[in-house]
Amino acid sequence: MIDDEVYPIIDFDPDRDAIIRPFMMETPPDLPELVVMCFFKEVVEKVAEQYSAKIVYVGKSEVGSVPYYEINYQGQRLGFFQAMVGAPLAVGFMEKAITMGGRKFIACGGSGVLNPELAVGHLLIPTAAVRDEGTSYHYLPPAFEILLNPKVVQHIESVVREEGLEYLLTKTWTTDAFFRETKARVARFKLAGCDCVEMEASALAAVAEFYGVEFGAMFYGGDLVHADGWDHRGWNDRAEIRENLFWLAVKACLSLKE
Repeated sequence: MIDDEVYPIIDFDPDRDAIIRPFMMETPPDLPELVVMCFFKEVVEKVAEQYSAKIVYVGKSEVGSVPYYEINYQGQRLGFFQAMVGAPLAVGFMEKAITMGGRKFIACGGSGVLNPELAVGHLLIPTAAVRDEGTSYHYLPPAFEILLNPKVVQHIESVVREEGLEYLLTKTWTTDAFFRETKARVARFKLAGCDCVEMEASALAAVAEFYGVEFGAMFYGGDLVHADGWDHRGWNDRAEIRENLFWLAVKACLSLKE
């Protein structure tokens, strides 16, 4: 009998033997253990072309194909691919990367900011993520937030300091519904210590913990979400910032090998 008093989203099932798993019908290709997940399609395509990247595998969904690339960079095998927006797809493609051999992941992307003092392009390094999405609850027991791997955070911070860049260590608010970022919710999560909002970090961190792989993330401050309204600020037109963030993520990812 179904217990309808236990909400499905918090009814965590720890059984690791899922009915559907990545690469059930084929042998997984060999992806490098170092992997950058970049949310910027134009940057991924530019790097792939410039470095004549090898296509290791092409993941597919109804929204299109996602090539997983490999290049040799500074004597290391480096994998990278375009991360999908939204926790379910982002997690699915990360799980494929894990199954193919990915073990150390850095994600780079943009985020909304909740603090008007944070300019477009300000570098943000999340240390924890509020789990206001549904995907993470299928990988870990319910909790308000998840800590990102402290070791990986330290590596990212060290790389950023070496580059002489300003940055902010912060919590991030991961949501499923950007059209439901109400004044009350913005106020609540700002009070909880969040300076930014995005749609994947808490779920990706949960998957990493579930599989025992290393994961960290870095964002650049984008549109402004606050009580007085929304300001796009032309955040996704910052080509130089986006490309620089990718290479910063690469450097952080390579440092995890050390």
